[in-house]
Amino acid sequence: MKTFCFIGLFGLLMATTCRAQQVIYANLKELAQQKGDTLTLLKIEKRTKNQLMLTGGGDYRISIDENNGMSRYLKSRCYAVLADSNLYINCKKVRYKRFSFGSWYAPAIWVNGKIYFAAQPVGSIAASTLTPEKAARLGGEVGEALASAGLVHARVYYEITPETGVVEFVGKEKMTELLKEQPQLVESYLSEGNEGAEVTSKYLLQLRQKE
Repeated sequence: MKTFCFIGLFGLLMATTCRAQQVIYANLKELAQQKGDTLTLLKIEKRTKNQLMLTGGGDYRISIDENNGMSRYLKSRCYAVLADSNLYINCKKVRYKRFSFGSWYAPAIWVNGKIYFAAQPVGSIAASTLTPEKAARLGGEVGEALASAGLVHARVYYEITPETGVVEFVGKEKMTELLKEQPQLVESYLSEGNEGAEVTSKYLLQLRQKE
């Protein structure tokens, strides 16, 4: 087990068994190997529209009440969290090309040995037809990403390859490749004419059911 500077507080939170399992992963390697640290008391909050508008970033804030040290670790250093069978990826730890997703956590799922998470369109994706013509740019931790006000609530999926950490956009080309063994699903997906997370998630879940 890793040793943190706040080991005393951390030790109080460790649990070998609990009704609702909560596991933190320090890095991608730990997540790929499913070897993390089991905790209790994690607080998972859906961020408000105002919070997303002001600072961008992921949809979920994960912290521990009255433990500032662990909360800072969760925000800045932790790679992923598994809570009640739901996986969350720390946006601060991943990039699409050179573009940042900001802070906090995005919901994710495993499909066929790869990780798929839903986050804001950034870079060339944000500059595509998803971007309203007159949308203003947001500041904050999104950095160089083109996260306009019109895209604060827009979500698309990205794929993480566990062996390399490379992040790819799951758009029409990628989704068609993933579905190539199932022509009917390819036809259905293309008929949707939409690369947004709501549509993509339907087909990712169908792929997972067939694993």
